[in-house]
Amino acid sequence: MPPTPRNWLEWHHPYDDPTSSLSRRLRTVQGFLRDAIDAHPCPIRLISMCAGQGRDVIPVLAEHPRRDDVTALLVELDPRNADAARAAARLAGLGRVNVLADDAALTGNYAAAAPADIVLACGIFGNITDADIKNTVQHLPQLCAEGATVLWTRGRRPDNDITPQIRRWFAESGFEEVAFEALPDTHHSVGAHRLIIPPPPLEPGLKLFQFVR
Repeated sequence: MPPTPRNWLEWHHPYDDPTSSLSRRLRTVQGFLRDAIDAHPCPIRLISMCAGQGRDVIPVLAEHPRRDDVTALLVELDPRNADAARAAARLAGLGRVNVLADDAALTGNYAAAAPADIVLACGIFGNITDADIKNTVQHLPQLCAEGATVLWTRGRRPDNDITPQIRRWFAESGFEEVAFEALPDTHHSVGAHRLIIPPPPLEPGLKLFQFVR
């Protein structure tokens, strides 16, 4: 019997519990994002892949003193989560946050936002094959402006911790590591890498990954 498809709306419910491991990951991602915004000169273009309800991005921009300097594109396939992200952006008065309800794996969906100064690839690497992780990392420079920061997440299991290999793939793809945090007492980890090679042009016809659950 094939596995039951994951309900990506319900997946967000642990965010409402501040003690959950997902909330701890969220706070780490948000902290890395604040640092990235502080580090980049204005104006800032931001891309969030598989953005869900925008919780990685919208609360940070809502409170950041440079909020009006950031233009963001959030790409999310689930229309319910995309609607929630749009509502949150409206409530926060973030007129420069755009939400696209489409497949975040397709490079053509970023044509209007790339090259970006900050790219979030959070909640992706734990749901795709190792080969697709490598493929995505190798093509992330196409979404990036010179010196861009990429934030990413991946779970760690005792029998399969691929985060060291992911970090090597980033290095091989023209990035230097800015930060990496393996959250204690949880399997989550969050990384930040900076592009140090000239960014290649975007190839709009590519598919980077396919969710396997």
